[in-house]
Amino acid sequence: MRSVALQVFMLRTLGIEGSKLLMKTNLKYVVRDTDRRGNVRLHYRRHGRKLRLRGPEGSIEFLEDYQMALVGRLASAQAKSKTNEIVKGSFRELCVAYFQSADFRSLAPRGQKVRRGILERFCINNNDGEKPYSDLQSKHLRLRRDAMMDRPEAANNMIKAVRQVFKYAMRYQDFDRNPAVAVEYLAGNPDGFHAWTPEEIAKFEDAHPIGTTARLALALALYTGQRRSDLVLLGRQHMTVHNGSDWLRFTQQKNIRNKPVHMEIPIAPELRVVMDATPMGDMSFLMNGYGRPFTSNGFGNKFRDWCDAAGLPQCSAHGLRKAAAARLAELGCTEQEIMSITGHRTSKEIARYTKSANQKVRAERAIDKMSAGKGP
Repeated sequence: MRSVALQVFMLRTLGIEGSKLLMKTNLKYVVRDTDRRGNVRLHYRRHGRKLRLRGPEGSIEFLEDYQMALVGRLASAQAKSKTNEIVKGSFRELCVAYFQSADFRSLAPRGQKVRRGILERFCINNNDGEKPYSDLQSKHLRLRRDAMMDRPEAANNMIKAVRQVFKYAMRYQDFDRNPAVAVEYLAGNPDGFHAWTPEEIAKFEDAHPIGTTARLALALALYTGQRRSDLVLLGRQHMTVHNGSDWLRFTQQKNIRNKPVHMEIPIAPELRVVMDATPMGDMSFLMNGYGRPFTSNGFGNKFRDWCDAAGLPQCSAHGLRKAAAARLAELGCTEQEIMSITGHRTSKEIARYTKSANQKVRAERAIDKMSAGKGP
């Protein structure tokens, strides 16, 4: 079969109208769905996602959409084209209104970006954004959730975002129900991100000696216990002196708009050694290869490269936050003491982070007590 691009060129050259049915195709990833009225709808289906293709099958419009879908550009093109074509009463219209609400605007910039992306993907998939939001039921959302079972956290974030949209509808649009409330979250990995072991930390340090940005990133994460969104913003402006010691004073980025968490953490001597031996920026300690501060996602990608270079594909930057909490637990720190470093508001996450460490400490104490009670 001729390439899709060549077919489009030939059809345009021949002057054949796009609305004319040209042929029955046998293109990969094309599926045909028949609605209740007997109309055939064409979709490009791949990686569990369906994108609508213009018809009729074999037309110039159909082949153009298919070609864009192959190179991953159709979804963004459809989203852009529909910006000014919002169906009244549709879920997309409700989302646009929600984006203007105080609830949405109270989120931090990164939170707004993430939630907007989730809802835009929801609208594009199967053209759900053009359907009346009043028709959306819990069973429909469960099907969407179940299609993402291989990504439970992403599925749960989708349900959470839709819940907030309908929460807005109930407050401002006199809508009487929230179909997402009845949809259960999927059970994710109960252990969360992999927590680095002492051996893995040593292996990373061997691969990235003191003086490298990779080693500085490791030390900042391990000795402050902060998220990557905070690590990339830490700079000299956050340094202060208290009782003769250097401290870091900053506000965490998560929930900074509505529930800010203000942090003051002493700089550990081990971290100070690494900082003194490593070239750093001023407003941001961590600088990328272009001499500019990392973005949160850029830092995550670069840290992934550093881990791979050290032979640690199972490790991640977030796992260091968990390792920091576990290390503090092994040293006998209380949950409140650990929370004063990580910035968690409740002990729920701390308990999950430190479960294995607490078990290890209790087991060691139990054996010590048993051995002490045996006598000579």
